Formats: sequence, structure tokens, C-alpha cells
Amino acid sequence: MSSKRKIYDVTMQSLTYLSSLISIVVLLGIVFFVFQKGYRLISWDLITHNYQSVTYIADLKEDQSPGNFTTSINFGEDTYYSSKWGLALKDGENMIGGTSVFVTYIHPDSPLNALNNKGVGIEDIALKEDYQVIRFAFEGASSALAIHGAENMIDVLDAQNSFRELEFSTTGGGIRGSIITTLYLIVLTLIFALPIGIGAAIYLTEYAKNNRFTRFLRQMIETLTGIPSIIYGLMGLAVFVPLTIRLTDATGANIISGALTLTVILLPVIIRTTEESLKVVPDDYRYASLALGASQTQTTFRVVLPNATAGILTATLLAIGRIIGESAALVFAIGTAVKDDIRITEKSTSLAVHIWSMMTDEPANIELSSTIALIILAIVLVLNISIKLLSKRMLRKQGVKK
Repeated sequence: MSSKRKIYDVTMQSLTYLSSLISIVVLLGIVFFVFQKGYRLISWDLITHNYQSVTYIADLKEDQSPGNFTTSINFGEDTYYSSKWGLALKDGENMIGGTSVFVTYIHPDSPLNALNNKGVGIEDIALKEDYQVIRFAFEGASSALAIHGAENMIDVLDAQNSFRELEFSTTGGGIRGSIITTLYLIVLTLIFALPIGIGAAIYLTEYAKNNRFTRFLRQMIETLTGIPSIIYGLMGLAVFVPLTIRLTDATGANIISGALTLTVILLPVIIRTTEESLKVVPDDYRYASLALGASQTQTTFRVVLPNATAGILTATLLAIGRIIGESAALVFAIGTAVKDDIRITEKSTSLAVHIWSMMTDEPANIELSSTIALIILAIVLVLNISIKLLSKRMLRKQGVKK
């Protein structure tokens, strides 16, 4: 009997190790794929720049003309300089993975520093470093287009004494707006979800009696964790979007409705995690507090709750991770419009929805999506480490070694 038991234990232990190994291999494979595809686009500019670029169409001022704008700067082999126009161009990759021609240098006396704006807005504009040149159009000659590369554009420009139009754009493709939206969602969702979730957990653990009602309530809470996110998104579209339209100046899906939808999604996680953290607080703490004359409310909020802080922080971490990674529900509740000017009563996209938006393009932008995924993983990792360190510090202050 003991030999059979030993064989059974070894078999189950081997299956456990094998399952764990498969999970680790799959996880590392996903991380490797995302890193391989997305690391090239990671930059500070990607994080701080707007997604939408501004395109300008300009021409020369009457008193401006080409000249001889020599410079002592040594440009690299991949940079092409026109001393006639005082302009250096370089082929490169923009922040969404497309090829573009970038301005790397403008001579201080170049006529391109003062141009007539042929579009709407300010009258005088200037070509600046890091801008993307789209085309030079000439009278009686073929246009110099960015698709033909920087070298061709410089060669064509050197052969001309003037141009009819210059089309260029500011740097776009950044994810600043999506990062701000994600931060708004985290703050608003935690403001809504934590008080309700922690309060419900305290009631179920410390005050509610063990009867049919509380058992039914716990079953319903556990059932909510298995509902697909897309169902919550439909609920947000049907309930929270009209509610926010009625109570605010919103005209459609918005960040507030997205936060309310995420609140409903996170409540089961917060309630169950907080409830378990309250249960592991020794009953001796409660008895000692009550024996000293404290009321149940004082015992709960001054003794039990502080000792369950580590578990509550864990619930908060799980909630933040879910907020950052949620996309299906937010597609309905917040919209899919990638925006740079963020208002909580308007549509926008979180980082996860930004990935969804990039993957629905034709063709799908896998590189930028992988880069955003890497940023999400980095944010979750930093939050995980920070909350664990904070939790250990709080436990150490309470005299608990861990």
C-alpha cells in the first residue's frame, strides 16, 4: 500500500512539475516574441509624443531664395545635405514602424526657416528638426516624394531654384494620450471600486451571519468572476454610457463610463481577495481587543483591518493589473478613438485598447502593438515590485517577519 502511495505521489508531483514547466515555457515564449518584435520602437519619444501628427503645406516667402549654406558639421553616411537649401535629410522609421524622411539639420540662414503657411492656422511656419518631409512640389518638374528616399529628395531639390509647395508633418505615432487615459482609468476605477469592495468584504467577514443569504451572496460574487469581459462591455454601453451622458456633459462613450464598467468587473476580485486577507487575521486579535473593552467597529477598523493591509494591497495590485490589461469591455464602454487631448467625459483609448486598434489596421501593426505590450508588462512589473516592497515594510512595522 505504501509503495502504491509513493508511486502515486511521485506521479502527481511529476505532473505538477511538468505543468509548471510548460506554463513557464509558454510565458517566456510570449515575452520573447513580444520583446523581439517590439524592442526597436521603444523610446522616450514614443511615450511623450502625441499619436496624431499635424501636417502643413507651405511655400517660400517672396524675399527668400536658395543660396550657399555650407556647414562644418560632419554628417553620417546615411544623412544627405543640400548646401543650396541648408537642409539635411535622413531616411528613418517613424514611431509606428513606417518609413519616413526626417529633417536632421536646418542651417540657421536657410530659407526653410520662414515659410508661408498655405493651410489654416498661423501665417508663418518653419521646417524643424525631427519633422517628417512628405514632398516637394515644383513648377514644370516632378515632385520629390518621401517614398523615393532622402537621397533622391535632396538630389531633386538641388536641381531646383524654387518650389511650389512643401508638405511636411510633425512627429506623430506616440502613445502619450493612451498612457494618460490608462492612468485616469486606474485612479477613477480604484476610487469607485476599493471603498465598495473593501466595505463588502468587511461586512461579509466581520458582521454578516453565516446563513443562506450570505452563502448565496458569495456564490453570486464568485459567479461574476467567470462572466466574459465583453458582457460587461455591453452592460457599460447600455447602462453607464447613458448614465454619464445624463449626469455629465458627455455625448457618448467616455472615460467615466469605462471606469464604472471596470469597477463592476473588479468588485468580485477585490471582495474575495480582501475577504481572504481578513480571514487570516488571527481571532486572538479580535478577542483581545474586545476583552479590552473595544467595540466591534473599533476592533474591525483599528485591529483587523490594519493587519490585513498586505492582502488589501494585493487586491489593489490585481485590480490595477486588470485595469491596464482590459480591452474587450472598454471597446464598448470607452471607445476606440486614439486621442491626444484627453478629457474624462470623452472617448479615448487605454494602452490595451490601443493595441486592439493597431491590430485591426490593414496590415496589422505588430511591432507597435508589441512595443505597447512591453510597456504594459514593465508597468505591471514595477507596480508588482513596489506593492510587495510596501507590503513587506508595513508587515515589518507590525512585527511580522516575512
